[in-house]
Amino acid sequence: MVRTERFTPYASLAGMSSDTRLTETSYIVLGLIAQIGPATPYDLKRMAKISTFNFWAVPHTQLYTECERLGKEGLLSEEREESGRRRRVYSLTKPGRKALGEWLSEPTEEFEEVRDPATLKLFFGGDPVGLAAAQLAAHRRRLQEYEELFAQLSDAPEGWRLALDSGIGHERESVRFWSRLAKQAEA
Repeated sequence: MVRTERFTPYASLAGMSSDTRLTETSYIVLGLIAQIGPATPYDLKRMAKISTFNFWAVPHTQLYTECERLGKEGLLSEEREESGRRRRVYSLTKPGRKALGEWLSEPTEEFEEVRDPATLKLFFGGDPVGLAAAQLAAHRRRLQEYEELFAQLSDAPEGWRLALDSGIGHERESVRFWSRLAKQAEA
């Protein structure tokens, strides 16, 4: 599922210019660093791959550029390794923690943006039987992966478990829908 970036100005935060725009990608970077501590962009990519990318897709390269941008805005501090690959390690600053906290405290009524190729094909007259068979297999696999991960994350932060529970609910609904469509198409 691909999402559009919505911009939120936070000019009131100390250290940020009035032109600073924070996107969902910004909050993924800030939030992951808040949870795992100082990290390289590669660390963030690995962590996002098993967590946030399951419900909010971001190109890997964007994580790298976003770290640098947030560093320039004063929301992250950067340290460079002295030797070896001289990787950049980013940490949250006080303004970064404040921006994340303000964003987390704001409820949202925005809906997800669904970009589902199978639904698009259904809309334009694609074969429901073929689509249902392929989608059922894919959603059943994803549901199994999510349920196994949920069982392994008994000591994970509550937010991780709640987000995963939401994903399980979405996958169960997808299995229900495509199963019903397959039965209707066969009849």
